[in-house]
Amino acid sequence: FDLIYFTGKISVNGLDPSGVIPAPALPENHPALTGTNVPALPPGHPALPEQFHNQKVDLTGIKPAKDGKTVQQIIEGKTKLKDKTVTVRGKVVKYNDGIMGKNWLHIQDGTGSADHGNHDLTITTATECKVGDTVLVTGKVSVNQDFGAGYKCDILLQDAQVVVE
Repeated sequence: FDLIYFTGKISVNGLDPSGVIPAPALPENHPALTGTNVPALPPGHPALPEQFHNQKVDLTGIKPAKDGKTVQQIIEGKTKLKDKTVTVRGKVVKYNDGIMGKNWLHIQDGTGSADHGNHDLTITTATECKVGDTVLVTGKVSVNQDFGAGYKCDILLQDAQVVVE
């Protein structure tokens, strides 16, 4: 880095940039609001980052790819599958486009569990898709990738071919 600033506080246009939206101020003696304390976004406004992580995707009815593997099988077999090409079918549960020149998605197929960390597979691709899409993915298994800035992946399919079904 050419220059590093050490500071005790950062603000953007006078606001805390932490991404946390404060609850709206209510008049004195106003009854409490039910549900979320985050104000509704205007129609057409992009989802906020925390909404991307909290979207629920229905994983029922996903059929394994012909001659393919499940997400759980790929994650649990990562050592044997390293540098091998695999095919997997799942639903996109998270999608970020144009990061480091690639689209990044996470897929799940209903196998594995969050408790065991074997239910969610990260993929990089040039293909565009959206949360909720069923996709057929073919790519090479990469393990222990360090992209810098604290971002590491234990396993991912890099530069995969993705077909939105």
